[in-house]
Amino acid sequence: MNSARDIVEPDALMLEHPEASPYLHLETPTEEDAAPSKLPLKFEEVLMAATMGAIALITAANVVTRYLTNISLAFTEEFSTALMVVMAMVGTAYAVAGGRHIRIGYFVDNLGPRGRLWAELLALGATGLCFLIMLVYGAQMVWDDYQYEVLSPGLGYPQWVFTLWLPALSAVVLLRTVERALHWISRYRND
Repeated sequence: MNSARDIVEPDALMLEHPEASPYLHLETPTEEDAAPSKLPLKFEEVLMAATMGAIALITAANVVTRYLTNISLAFTEEFSTALMVVMAMVGTAYAVAGGRHIRIGYFVDNLGPRGRLWAELLALGATGLCFLIMLVYGAQMVWDDYQYEVLSPGLGYPQWVFTLWLPALSAVVLLRTVERALHWISRYRND
């Protein structure tokens, strides 16, 4: 029977014996994989930090107000929801720029340079297409909200103020996708 001293934490086991890690053969993107950008990644980093800070402040204010006054600030949920969309879109742009988008590393890492290029370009093309569709339809949605003077249900603010972030940040993700594709093409030509 094992005693508490005999039980080894999985993280400690992996540190002592890295070959036991199920992630040993996964290749993570390197600095070399990150696309050089005209727009530094600081833009995304600052926007993500500001968004997380705003969400934390709204949530904290809601909790404190509810605790002290027994009144809920439920209307602030519109701000929180809009900020979560901003966070997701900015995080996506950051991931694409850094080469950390979703891929099946086992297959891609076992390809040769040309196959890896085509796999990367296929993934970036699919990403670009998705965000181009979101950009076009998001812009139409913003225009409809503006044209028909749609108001948000909780606060009564113009709805286009909240929906504007979807096409705007889709354009940022699209820009990062194009930058990354051009980086891969130039990297392949230089090899």
